[in-house]
Amino acid sequence: MKLNYWQINLLILLFLLSIWFVVSFGFGIIWSEELDRLKIGGFKLGFWFSQQGSIYFFVLIIFIYVFLMNKLDKKFYKNTIDPQEKHKE
Repeated sequence: MKLNYWQINLLILLFLLSIWFVVSFGFGIIWSEELDRLKIGGFKLGFWFSQQGSIYFFVLIIFIYVFLMNKLDKKFYKNTIDPQEKHKE
């Protein structure tokens, strides 16, 4: 089965948002007490994920999404002319 551009885009979004959900909700709320046994920078790990860790992971996920979408764009639109290149001529 061959997937089109938007189907792959939705799969990427679903995968990355699932990771964000596990990190923010799972690590920050559900497993917070278990993670509190570990410390990072003097703070309990569960507290760190609740306060800062999920934000850092969200920013990381944004960069991963940009990387994956650039790769996907090149795969599907490798034969098209870039509008910015057209204006340079």
